[in-house]
Amino acid sequence: MTSSDPQPKTGARTALSLLLGINLFNYIDRYILAAVEPEIRHTFFAADDIDAKAKTGTLATAFLVSYMISAPIFGRLADRWSRWFLIGGGVAVWSLASGATGFAGSFLILLVTRIFVGIGEGAYGPAAPTILADLYPLQIRGRIMAVFFMAIPVGSALGYAFGGWANGHFGWRWAFYLVMPPGLLLAVLCMFMREPRDAEARRLAKSQRKSRRADLAVLFRTRSYVLNTLASAAMTFAIGGIAFWTPTYIYEYRGQADLGRINMIFGALTVVAGIFATLLGGWAGDKLRPRFAGSYFLVSGIGMVIAFPFILGMLFLPFPWAWVAIFFAVFFLFLNTGPANTALANVTHPSIRATGFAFNILIIHALGDAISPPLIGAIAGRTNMNVAFVVVSATVLLSGLLWLRGMKYLPADTAAVEIAAESRLA
Repeated sequence: MTSSDPQPKTGARTALSLLLGINLFNYIDRYILAAVEPEIRHTFFAADDIDAKAKTGTLATAFLVSYMISAPIFGRLADRWSRWFLIGGGVAVWSLASGATGFAGSFLILLVTRIFVGIGEGAYGPAAPTILADLYPLQIRGRIMAVFFMAIPVGSALGYAFGGWANGHFGWRWAFYLVMPPGLLLAVLCMFMREPRDAEARRLAKSQRKSRRADLAVLFRTRSYVLNTLASAAMTFAIGGIAFWTPTYIYEYRGQADLGRINMIFGALTVVAGIFATLLGGWAGDKLRPRFAGSYFLVSGIGMVIAFPFILGMLFLPFPWAWVAIFFAVFFLFLNTGPANTALANVTHPSIRATGFAFNILIIHALGDAISPPLIGAIAGRTNMNVAFVVVSATVLLSGLLWLRGMKYLPADTAAVEIAAESRLA
């Protein structure tokens, strides 16, 4: 299929449905931890420990460090071997590790289980979007990526809501026990899926090591790839820290009494704003592309610039008006999800696409949300949560400016990849 063919390949919808379901549980597993953080902190640390928040923040860091380190390893394997096998194995590992989180009898064991969740997601993260990029043509890829990444707000919201519900009815440990069986079922389904690349393409990918190294060198000289990755890192730094601490912030610092209700409201706002913003971002990126060739970066950058004042509104408006600010902050923060990932796929040669996603994962988390949750916890323990959030949220503006800067490079970089891919297939 060439870039001029508007039709997806056979099995594309089945693959999209399964990957969407997996991505949904991916983010449910991640954000259950944020939903029950106060209960975990009270289980393992004394009430007067000023470093307790910084310590529980390292649970997010442990997950992210293992995720970002394992992603390039699995990304290389995904460019050479069956991606469905890697995805299925990764889903099984993170599901078992999530269940084991509930059994943790010490904070150290809790830390270890989150490391294995990260390793499992490292096998899944680089491979999944590249399957969709292989199955769907360039003209509709933004909308397809938006549907796939719609799982981020939905899964995040369900993680908050489900974590709050399970904690209220059974205790925080059951929130982790109950997510394991569905994850294992999804892992089994992956083993019945067909790899979009045929055997000959995989054989060529293994044999063309020199070409692959040259492609990687070109990738890191591609300005739109580099700027996209740096913008995503700045965004991830802000969003990762804010998302992890928002329920705790509202519960403890803003004095809203019911943690379960906070998680339910925050989850509901996230899912509604996130779904509409993610789908709108992907649709807008595709529709504006004939008029603005750098449309994917245009949509991403504008969204981040508009989001920043709403984040400040969340911090300084009284409730219930603060919930309105949270809704619009979430909406504009998620506007970039489809366009940014579509641009990433479009400027990465198919032979190294999984590796390109993997290095993106490594960089955005190393510079982003691997740092911000414990940083917010440390600042909050010595000042207050408002100061910590203002410091971290300033990077939202930086990310917007980086995406707007990248607009001038995206069209030529996309065209270069399309030409290179077609010439190699010829």
